Amino acid sequence: MSQEPKLLDRLRNSIRARHYSHRTEEAYLMWAKRFILFHNKRHHSSMGGDEVNVFQQRALVDHVSASTRNQVLNALLSYIAHVLQDPLPWLQNVVRARRTLHLPVVLTPEETRVIIDRMNGHARLVAQLLYGSGLRLMEA
Repeated sequence: MSQEPKLLDRLRNSIRARHYSHRTEEAYLMWAKRFILFHNKRHHSSMGGDEVNVFQQRALVDHVSASTRNQVLNALLSYIAHVLQDPLPWLQNVVRARRTLHLPVVLTPEETRVIIDRMNGHARLVAQLLYGSGLRLMEA
């Protein structure tokens, strides 16, 4: 007799079927678990957009970025749509965080050159590859 996978295992399988990155998988699972525990393991059929908004407002530590808040929302929507198979009719009640506009702080090419010149060995090679090719840190 086979048992149906647990909710978080179903979410993990859904994320893997969509080929999301491992870090996205970890984040989505963590947020879904926190959402479930925040609402005291209440059955999902009695919840909707209001519960998602309450979780975003009260459960998140103050001063988290808009992208983190939106990641939480995306994780919960993925959980609700793909695992709970709720058609999300209440989606219009969900509030997305607005990103604040600001210019990124970047180093000038000269500042970057000075930093790389002070490095040695493998660290210098990796820094040169990252900078020269535009790779992200996780791609090194």
